[in-house]
Formats: sequence, structure tokens, C-alpha cells
Amino acid sequence: MSISAALSNALSGLTASSRAAGVVSSNLANVLTEGYAPRALEIVSQTGGPRTGVTIVSITRNIDQALLGDRRLADSAVAYSDTLLRFTGQLEQAVGTPDDPASLSGRVAAFENSLITAASRPEANDRLQASVSRAGELAATLSNISDEIQNRRTEADSEINRAVETINTNLEQIHELNIQIVRAKDGSASLASLQDSRQSAIDRLSEFIPIRQVPRDGGAVALFTPGGAILLDSNPATLGFTPTPVVTPQMTLGNSLLSGLQINGVDVNFSGGNNMIGGGRLAALFEVRDDLGVEAQTQVDALARDLIERFQQPGLDPSRAPGDPGLFTDTGALFSPANEVGIAARIALNAAVDPIQGGEVRRLRDGLGAVLPGPVGEAGLLQQLQGALTQTQSLSSGGLGVVARSLSGHIGSFSSLIGQDRLTKEQGLSFTTSTQDALKALELQGGVDSDAELQHLLLIEQSFGANARMIQTIDNMMQTILGI
Repeated sequence: MSISAALSNALSGLTASSRAAGVVSSNLANVLTEGYAPRALEIVSQTGGPRTGVTIVSITRNIDQALLGDRRLADSAVAYSDTLLRFTGQLEQAVGTPDDPASLSGRVAAFENSLITAASRPEANDRLQASVSRAGELAATLSNISDEIQNRRTEADSEINRAVETINTNLEQIHELNIQIVRAKDGSASLASLQDSRQSAIDRLSEFIPIRQVPRDGGAVALFTPGGAILLDSNPATLGFTPTPVVTPQMTLGNSLLSGLQINGVDVNFSGGNNMIGGGRLAALFEVRDDLGVEAQTQVDALARDLIERFQQPGLDPSRAPGDPGLFTDTGALFSPANEVGIAARIALNAAVDPIQGGEVRRLRDGLGAVLPGPVGEAGLLQQLQGALTQTQSLSSGGLGVVARSLSGHIGSFSSLIGQDRLTKEQGLSFTTSTQDALKALELQGGVDSDAELQHLLLIEQSFGANARMIQTIDNMMQTILGI
């Protein structure tokens, strides 16, 4: 071997050792950085030709793409389950549990007990006033539940808008990173940092929409959903959505009063097995706004309708003129089944018995249409009102079943259904979270191993020292030759 060849070998070895030490230090510095892929220096032996030694080919990222894809799908599943559970928990909190006096069940029980108490002493105005107050609280609770449902639907609509903006921003960033990576592939710049940035952007995207990553020429990637939607391939897709400031019970996606989602101007189908974006937070938000929220409102409306019709039935109160509302009204008017949507938000106590609205509590005993006071000891109407409340009958709508129950029975069934739904969604979130944790643990196992990196650093140090000694030896030889 010539002296020049030996010097070339030693210099290339020093260069490789220096770069390798930088890679190891970067790995150790990012041992706790989430999403960081360990780097490795790829070198090849260079033999023949004018130069010998080793050549640095690239800095590679060690990552399991299959595991990464599964973990992203798990991230989407967790976000989906968490969003649905949050809505169900908020609905359960608004309805309340039977042991809570302020719950819907508690309000019905309190109203029923107040009627029994008033019927035992119909001449006592304080007991009549208590019954009127309990009736008002029951109507207000139904209205509050309806408001809570619509607030959650409005919140979901706003979150959809923010999610769409975030998705579009991330798709643009990934597209720009694709361009930079392709350009860097053709040059000498390191790709690792650009690939890390792209991986983080795709991870953020996977929270909202399930992602499948497909490699493309030059190091670029394309992004698809498991449902077949193209999010990025050469150019990023553009998601469209028009937010609604306030969502009311009458607004649904079906009647076009709420905006759907578009991908490049094409409407996305959310029904059946054709949901192209199902499984992430975005799909869950649409489900809250258009399915769970609408269903909950329908059920609460059915309960409010049942309450109104129990006290609006003909013959219950002979003093009430035809066309006049009963004890509970539709914003002061007679309730019509054709106008059921949103009745829970409009239900109100009849002003005739409400002193705050200019009424008199005695009409609860004498009749809503009674102009003059009747016998103070007459408890017949109060007993009939209590009987109407406990009478078993089927709900006319709402999908809560056709079993005949009292009002408290129907409300108990509604509360139980919400509780079971919340428990099911908790179990779903627990399962998806466990899967996510297991995949993250596997991903971390493929991360930076500090022990292995330190051992590698010792080898680099030895290599650096050997090459440095070679240069020193060559220098001594040259000095000896020149000194002859």
C-alpha cells in the first residue's frame, strides 16, 4: 500500500468517525423525544480507483413502518372513542342519576310527592305553591337538558370546523415536506430531520382521520384513509366545511340545515359502510352532532311530549276550554304532535297557576279555567293530576320502547339507557387505549437504546484513535524520508 493510499484511508476513517460521533450524540440527546427515530450512519468500503478508505452513503432512520401505521390507527381509535364518551358523559350529567334530587328522575318524584301532599290538605296554599314550584322545576329541567344537547351539538360543529382547518394545514405541511425530501434525496443534505418533521405532521393528522401511508418515488409519501379517501398523492386534498354559529333541534344534516364535509368539493358519505373517514375524532364529532345528539333530543322531546299530553288529555280538567293548554304548555300554547321537534326546549308551566306570570296557585285545585275560587277542601282535581302522572301508557315517539310505563318509569328507562351507553363507551375507550399503549411500548423498544449507543461511542473512539495514530505514523515516516 502506498503512503498516499494509507493517508487517504486514515482521513476517510477520521471523517466517518467524526460523523458517527455526531449521530450518536444526536441519538442520546433525543432519547426522550417522542417521535424521534434513531439514526445510523451508513458507510461503504471504497476500493480501487484514485481514492480508498470508506465513504459515507447516508444517515438512515431506523423505524418500523408497519408498527408505526398500526399505532396511528390506534391513535385515531382512541380519539374517536374519547369524543363519543365525552358527549355521553355530559348527557348523563345533564340528565342526572336517580339518587340526585336535581336529576330528571328526582324532579318527577318531587312533583308527584308534592301533588300527594297538596291533595291531603287542598286548602293549604303553601302546599299548592310547592306543587307549582315542583312542576316548574320539572319543565325547566327538561328544557335545560335540551339546551345542553344543543350546546354539545354546537360545540361539535365548531370543533369540526377547527379540525378541518388543522387537517388542511397539516396536509399542506406534509406536501411541502415531501417536496423538500425529494429534493434532498437528489442532493447531499441529510433527510432525517425532514422525515422526522413529516412523521410528526402525519401523527397529528392521524388523531382526526385514520391514515394509511404509502411510499412514492424519491422518498415522498401518499396518504389514504382505510375507507378509500385520497388525502395526499402528488397534491394535498382540500377539506371543506361551513360552520353553523348556533345549532337548534330542528337543524340536521338530512334537511341540509347543517353543513356536511367535502373533500375536493365532493360530499363525504357518513352512512353505512361507505364512511370514508370513519374512525377518528372528525368522524366522532359528526356522529355527536348528527346522530347521538339528534337521537338524544328525540328521546327528551318524547318525554316532554308525554308529560304535556298527560295533563292535556280531554276530561282531566273540566274547567279548561277546548283549545286551551293543560298544566304544561308549548311556550304557553296548546301542544300539537306535529310540532314535536324541540318541544323539550319549549315546554313551560301554564301561566294560569304561576304567580310569577300573574296566575294563582288555587287553579291547581280549582281548575285552570276557574275564574272564581272553588271549595277549598276539594282535592278531586289534585288526585286526578297525580293519577295522570302515574298512569301507565306507551310513549308515542322517541324510540324508547312500546312498554306502557308511568312518566317516572319512562324517565328511568331513559336514564338507564344513557348509563349503559356511557359504560359501553368507557369499555371501548379502555380497549383502544390499551391497544395504543401496547403499540407505543413496542415503538419505544425500537427507539434510542442509550446503552447500545454508549457502546457504539466506545468503538467510534477506538476507530478515531486508530486512524489518528495512522496519520501520526505516516507523518513520522514522511519526516524521516525528508530528513535523509
